[in-house]
Amino acid sequence: MSTFFGIDLGTSHCALATANDRGEPKLAPITQRVTASGVAEKDLLPSAIYLPAQGEQTPLPWESERFLTGVFARERGALQPDRLITSAKSWLCHPHADPRSPLLPWGSATVEEKWSPLEVTRQLLLHALEGSRQAQPDLELDPKCGVITVPASFDESARTLTLEAARLAGLGEEITLLEEPQAAFYAWLERHGNDWRTQVSPGDLLLVCDVGGGTADFSLIAVSGRDGSLALERVAVGEHLLLGGDNMDLALAHGVSDALAASGTELDDWQFLALVQAARSAKETLLRDRSLEEVSLAIPTRGRGLVASTIRASLSREQVETFVLEGFFPQTAPDDLPTLRRSGGLREAGLPYAPDAAISRHLARFLSRAHLNAASSPQLLEAIGGAERLERSPLLLPDAILFNGGVFNAPVLRARVMELLSGWAGRPVRELEGAQPDHAVALGAAAYARLRSTGEGVRIRAGTARSYYIGMESAAMAVPGRRPATKALCVAPQGMEEGARHAIEGEEFFLYTGEATEFRFFSSEVRSGDEPGTLLPNTAGLEESARLETTLPPLEGRPPGEEVPVRMEALVSELGNLELYLVHQPTGQRWKLELNVRME
Repeated sequence: MSTFFGIDLGTSHCALATANDRGEPKLAPITQRVTASGVAEKDLLPSAIYLPAQGEQTPLPWESERFLTGVFARERGALQPDRLITSAKSWLCHPHADPRSPLLPWGSATVEEKWSPLEVTRQLLLHALEGSRQAQPDLELDPKCGVITVPASFDESARTLTLEAARLAGLGEEITLLEEPQAAFYAWLERHGNDWRTQVSPGDLLLVCDVGGGTADFSLIAVSGRDGSLALERVAVGEHLLLGGDNMDLALAHGVSDALAASGTELDDWQFLALVQAARSAKETLLRDRSLEEVSLAIPTRGRGLVASTIRASLSREQVETFVLEGFFPQTAPDDLPTLRRSGGLREAGLPYAPDAAISRHLARFLSRAHLNAASSPQLLEAIGGAERLERSPLLLPDAILFNGGVFNAPVLRARVMELLSGWAGRPVRELEGAQPDHAVALGAAAYARLRSTGEGVRIRAGTARSYYIGMESAAMAVPGRRPATKALCVAPQGMEEGARHAIEGEEFFLYTGEATEFRFFSSEVRSGDEPGTLLPNTAGLEESARLETTLPPLEGRPPGEEVPVRMEALVSELGNLELYLVHQPTGQRWKLELNVRME
């Protein structure tokens, strides 16, 4: 009997779930250090790596002396924050940082040897796998039966890096990636069995609102009736948004720090980092345990010993809910969209966090762009029930919402989002019951791994999350001081599925061979109506996805540097790669360009 498995590679926590041929998926316990001398099995592995000073700590059997992972790593890091690595996942998609370079802990002047975001990701995957095997020695995990989740908004580079980390962790080339909001929805489907059809109906539009530790992810899924049964189709995904629980922890820490300052206690930068870690732990405790009204905070001070003394503070449930509710989920109008850039001309190096903390406004922007995307595609218009839905509002508003992410353990936050959406829609928007905010992504990934292998179950029709384009230099006359404009040729439309192939008929292009050249790829999540062969006059409104520098061999018997007439066809392979073939028809010679767009 095959063991299917899914790994939630989260910003705050990792989790691993397994599923057999029958029955609901289950979380696999992960063995990890929880105290200086204690080891235990936990459902969640904190996505934290602590880099101890030499001889500071004895590692677990599968760990190295140079680092610790898990619960104790996170708690130890609260006392030595400049030795703690967190949020490595967010660095994988940093547009201006090399994720293979030793960057982390960011800003630390204490650590002798820093780590790359890629290496951190590999080690977290290794610990999730090895910790699960330690807890269940008979557990056998075949990569062909595995799924790793990533944000729906991850770009092609970040997906490729995730796959590279998985390969380096021993998972080979066959592991599959799945969008986190889809995984959460698969967990909801699995939990309800056939009864899920009682909560949704044909014509419903469902929003998956996933606010995790480092990102806010939104997806829209349409429900339609086909052949007497219900079918699901993803119609929109959000932009990459570095806004989540980490931001909330920072806001809470600032609140506590201000209160301490008002009473005469000033924190230095090192103590403030420790306070952020303490605020995170307190927030999670208060959101998880409704019986608690307050949690104590201990903020260390540095001296000759490891901890010279401790500053005491506290965080109440009222503070948490007020800071998070009004700071991150304020009441906003549907046309109140987020600030997209900071006002300063210079910004300190680091992660490109969202400049606007109001998730409410980012949600309005997502629904506005989803409206634009649906309006551009007859197929999506049909999926959402026709143009009438678009005429009701400038936002593509859902009928129901599925919550995911630890912050939504708080009923007050779920209620605020429901209130926002219902107000924008002028009608009640209902909540899908039975969500599992902390564990759904791993459970859904395992359920999808089984579905993918057996073909049994309801599958969300998705394909590529964006439309993809290749840059095309225009055939314009030379003008001094100006380069020819770059046009954008659509080679893969949004929703193109694995195994699909599109030839661009009736068009011939010229390919530069034999010498180094550059190919530019672009993408868009709001141009679902573009077909293969659609040529845009420029790249305005598109996001540059990748640049590929290569030298394509010349035609046999022809000199380098020659332009060759070619036809073009595109294929999304079974591994999720966009393969672009350039074909010289007289000779049959073919050149291949490849871009990873792997996403279930």
